[in-house]
Amino acid sequence: MREVLPELLAWWRRGESVGMGTVVATFRSAPRPPGASMLVGPDGSAVGSVSGGCVEGAVFELGQEVVESGTPVLQRYGVSDESAFEVGLTCGGILDVYVEKVSLETFPELGEIADDVQAGRPVAVATVVAHPDSSRIGRRAIIRPGAPLSASLGSERIDDAVRDDALGLLAHGSSATLEYGPDGERRGEGQRVFVWAFAPKPRMLVFGAIDFAAAVARVGSFLGYQVTVCDARPVFATATRFPEADEVVVAWPHKYLAAEAAEGRVDGRTVICVLTHDPKFDVPVLEVALRLPSVGYIGAMGSRRTHEDRFDRLRDAGLTPEELQRLSSPIGLDLGARTPEETAVSIAAEIIARRWGGTGRPLLNETGRIHHDD
Repeated sequence: MREVLPELLAWWRRGESVGMGTVVATFRSAPRPPGASMLVGPDGSAVGSVSGGCVEGAVFELGQEVVESGTPVLQRYGVSDESAFEVGLTCGGILDVYVEKVSLETFPELGEIADDVQAGRPVAVATVVAHPDSSRIGRRAIIRPGAPLSASLGSERIDDAVRDDALGLLAHGSSATLEYGPDGERRGEGQRVFVWAFAPKPRMLVFGAIDFAAAVARVGSFLGYQVTVCDARPVFATATRFPEADEVVVAWPHKYLAAEAAEGRVDGRTVICVLTHDPKFDVPVLEVALRLPSVGYIGAMGSRRTHEDRFDRLRDAGLTPEELQRLSSPIGLDLGARTPEETAVSIAAEIIARRWGGTGRPLLNETGRIHHDD
């Protein structure tokens, strides 16, 4: 929903009704992740995508029907269906799409949720998308850290289970469909609750205000990271040189990183790119980074000679072999990159591969599934 929120909010504020289809579960090679949404506007327009073009036509028609009836529908699309080739889902994947009517009456909390998302405050939306009792389908609750559910999903048992699980999803920044028994039984089945987790953007910390950093910041912003560029040299660390960064900080990298970690602003989704290839900067900041308990990615730029010298210095500083194994150095995948922009792509490719478990090898030479599990 995040990517279509501006258009959805505009129609909602005008008191108009919108059909919204959301991917709530995927199997095999489905092209869009859970949480991807498509709107069927009151003017007959389509906004967003649930499958990259495969089933949009079918979802559009279903969205129009749901707006008319007011009854939400959970629909599965996949190659096992007789309609698979008719709707265009020939990629081998399966996806479940929940289609609902969104209006001031059906979704009164939307404005507050949009405010949270805009301000970067973590918030989750839990919606019952399947239940043996049809009257429970469509029930919705809002979950915020440190606060009770905004409404009941049907029983105290399901409310407690969903709240705990939604807070876990918020911590990881992922959306998912959760399965419970009709009353919220952990080992049961029959009730499915989709949780949209609107966590703040993951952070990309780029240390070293060099030309490569500007390209990495640009790619990081494109990938959805909150990008910070940090360097101790004020003449280089300027907002003018890094217009794509959300923040430019003048500070010694290791001191800045230690302070951010102490404040809880570094987590398992954070990626760290050390681009200085100067030991007086990169060794101290890598000492801090590699000792952090949870970071998504740590990479350092430099030649192989620089890499060997850096490793020797880090060993001398007392880092263990296990800690050193967390470092991607030299940074990036082997793409033959030459320019800052090409190098930034190789770094981004390694970050993506590390996040999703990719090999970095050409898909042409691979077999099996294209998309990896979270």
